[in-house]
Amino acid sequence: MQIAFLVLMFILGAVFGSFLCCQARRLEKPKLPRRSVCLHCKKQLKWYDNIPIISWCVLRGKCRYCHKKIGILEIISELASVVAFVAIATTINVETAELLTWLEFGAVMLFTISLIFLAIYDGMSGELPTFVLAIAAILAVTAIAIPLSTNFNAMPFAAAGLFGGIYLLLYFISKGKWVGDGDWILAAMIGLVLGHPWLAMIALFIANFSACLIMLPFVKKSKNHQIYFGPFLVLAFVITYTFSNFFISMI
Repeated sequence: MQIAFLVLMFILGAVFGSFLCCQARRLEKPKLPRRSVCLHCKKQLKWYDNIPIISWCVLRGKCRYCHKKIGILEIISELASVVAFVAIATTINVETAELLTWLEFGAVMLFTISLIFLAIYDGMSGELPTFVLAIAAILAVTAIAIPLSTNFNAMPFAAAGLFGGIYLLLYFISKGKWVGDGDWILAAMIGLVLGHPWLAMIALFIANFSACLIMLPFVKKSKNHQIYFGPFLVLAFVITYTFSNFFISMI
């Protein structure tokens, strides 16, 4: 059952990754047609060219018609979503999970889907859409309200204040040059769902370390002092949430 569940989450992750990438592109460029087309030749794609991961690999990342590169964002989005879905799915035992556990898992997965969309859009445009942030905030509150309904404690709110507060401070100190104005909101939501200040600190380290490691060479080359932290905050959430029991055991 557990293996079948992980396979299902693999498939759902690929599907949602493809779907969210398409929606992010349409939000950035509202004039794009509703049906999937090649961004170069504008040829409408067939259904077999839209199979997540498989189509990209079969076509070797190129359009079937004009043979220009499709772009790497699509395959990265699909693979990243697969990793996120499967990783978070490992935190639940399908054979022993009770109803409340499933409800919490469902809320966390919905929150994760909103995070993936934000990561894709932030990576594309350097912005975090306000209405999607609002949806993510509602889902974060829902996800944390379920466990708090049976065992209330202030830890999640402390984690949200710590994580979001540090990014808010960085935003004011740098006057928006180091982090964007939506990053602190995203960080606060992630801290809330992680539910513990120690986990928030772990996520803070992972987000900043991975951002510096991957983006610093590009920032130096382009002389752009701002790093789009959205994708790295989401990466930090997935890693920290998946291994939360291990990180908690360290204290």
